[in-house]
Amino acid sequence: MHLTRYTDYALRTLIYLGINKGRSCTIPEIAERYQISKNHLMKIVHQLGREGLIDTVRGRGGGLKLARPPQTVSVGEVVRLTEEDLNVVECFDGTTNQCQISSACVLSSAIDNALAAFLDVLDGVTLADIIKPERELAKLLGLKRA
Repeated sequence: MHLTRYTDYALRTLIYLGINKGRSCTIPEIAERYQISKNHLMKIVHQLGREGLIDTVRGRGGGLKLARPPQTVSVGEVVRLTEEDLNVVECFDGTTNQCQISSACVLSSAIDNALAAFLDVLDGVTLADIIKPERELAKLLGLKRA
């Protein structure tokens, strides 16, 4: 199982907003702190806003904030929203499956169960859980704390 950079950056964005509760953050600020592309981050932020995970305000004085409390956002939810393809093996996609043994294959069932278990574990982890070391995260990102 491999998560895309898109999902990684989405989770990092949510972590950043989570440790900056109470203030608006900007795409350039987040991109700079993580050393990632602003353009790529814009696409991610757009989707996170469309999905109701963050609030976005355009223009002067605008920015990004979490739209929901961190304890209501599960990592599994974010993974499902941001990963285009959770088809771990070819036979999971009926439209492109070329495997000759898929109708009798037991391996695909085992892999499907493993994927379900993977997502189940991530469903039990919230944004609040992953931002618990808030001071250390802020320090690593070069954020000043009062």
